Amino acid sequence: MKKKMFYRILLVVIVLAAAGGIYAYYLWNMPHRDVAAAEIDYHIEATELVNEYLADERTANMKYLDESGDSKILAVTGTVHWVSKNMNDDVVVILKEAGEKAGVQFTFSQDAGNDVAGLQKGDIATIKGVIRSGAKYDEIMDLYLDAIVDKGLLISQN
Repeated sequence: MKKKMFYRILLVVIVLAAAGGIYAYYLWNMPHRDVAAAEIDYHIEATELVNEYLADERTANMKYLDESGDSKILAVTGTVHWVSKNMNDDVVVILKEAGEKAGVQFTFSQDAGNDVAGLQKGDIATIKGVIRSGAKYDEIMDLYLDAIVDKGLLISQN
């Protein structure tokens, strides 16, 4: 009797583990969001986006995130403050006006095919992407943190 119960429990555990593995495999391989092909939900200035998050993060999240928590597609315009590369060798651009507390940081993945090599400090650029984190003030570090936008796609530059 005990042996029979043990095998039933073992069978249930194996089935649940297999189902969990299949679901994890599905999530890992599901297609990524194609920001380049998606329509823009909001055109906004970098300082306006930063100020909305600094004023009220909850309200800004309700505006820029959909019901499931995914970011809407944003096109952000501002002055290029900084251009560099991160540890993954992706280009990182910060749009920030002089004298502002925080800016908007964009990450351009290598495989996105963006030509951001010509961007320089002081250029006016419009960049499309999905917001990951709003600007905020960190009391522990006593500094303002930039808004983070991923899947950057350069739309225009002057």
